[in-house]
Amino acid sequence: LPYWEELSVGDDSLYHCISLMKVNMNSQHPGLTGLRNLGNTCYMNAILQCLCSVPPLVEYFLSGEYQAALHNENVESAAAFGCLMSDMWCGEFDSVSPEVFYSVLGKQYPTFSKRTQEDAQEFLICVLNELHQALKKVRAQLWWSVSETSIITQLFEGQLSYEITCLECKTTTDRPESFTILSLPIPSKSACSLQDCLECFFQQDTLTWNNQIYCSWCGTKQDAAVKATITKAPQIIIFHLKRFEWQGWGKRKLSTDICYPLSNLDLSPYSSPLFYKNAEYSLCAVVNHSGFLNKGHYTAFCKHSVTKNWYSFDDAQITKIPNSSVHTDTAYLLFYTCQGLLCTH
Repeated sequence: LPYWEELSVGDDSLYHCISLMKVNMNSQHPGLTGLRNLGNTCYMNAILQCLCSVPPLVEYFLSGEYQAALHNENVESAAAFGCLMSDMWCGEFDSVSPEVFYSVLGKQYPTFSKRTQEDAQEFLICVLNELHQALKKVRAQLWWSVSETSIITQLFEGQLSYEITCLECKTTTDRPESFTILSLPIPSKSACSLQDCLECFFQQDTLTWNNQIYCSWCGTKQDAAVKATITKAPQIIIFHLKRFEWQGWGKRKLSTDICYPLSNLDLSPYSSPLFYKNAEYSLCAVVNHSGFLNKGHYTAFCKHSVTKNWYSFDDAQITKIPNSSVHTDTAYLLFYTCQGLLCTH
């Protein structure tokens, strides 16, 4: 029997959505559909496979709920994404072409229409922004302020608070900042852990010289100590490992072997106890970059939300892989989902 026939409603959150969409029973592999390379578009394919492996995002688009949220502007990309999601989960082909989505997004972001190798992280930022703009709702808040919310902010947006202390008068202020991707420095050239990267990002830093802050109490620019804390952890947290760094007049790639957990990632050491609710994260997708800076290739590892198996997505080619193969020294983006998706703030 196809595995979804063996599921009960409580087995997986996608069951209800798959039932609603009446998945084509000729398809033996819903959610396991390759994406054809359109010419140096492996960066796009890897990102799309990861996004199409995030259970609540899959549910939102397969259920058709997104159609009611579409605005008159910026709708083409979201509509094309929804159709592609449907093809990947409800189609009957081993691979499909992302040509329509690629073409529509290229109109908004011409950089991605040249069929040249681009950065996967930059592409992800544009995709999330485009989907947010198409699906956002404006809500009035206290003090006459407004906020824009969408399925993207609900799932991917977190918040940091930067505690800034003037080293002259010791006055401390807090500066909130929203994020959808955390870009983490890599503290070692040979090997380190994801926790090492997180500790490096969240350690206290000192701002001096051209980086001084203006202190309203002192009335002048002063040296300052800055420390970031997570005040709102998103349901899906994305880590960008900064493998590309400037060296002299150009960039180089760091091939550091970074060890990252498949489950039980605890963010409490980097979170404010006033806002953090005890929750841990599990890895659900990885974007890998192999090769050199200008001659590299992107692939994705994704955990199937129904079978719980890991698969490697190399454009149109899909291969089942053991858990032990998910850790590689080519990891570039890590997608972690809150275990049970019960993170509320």
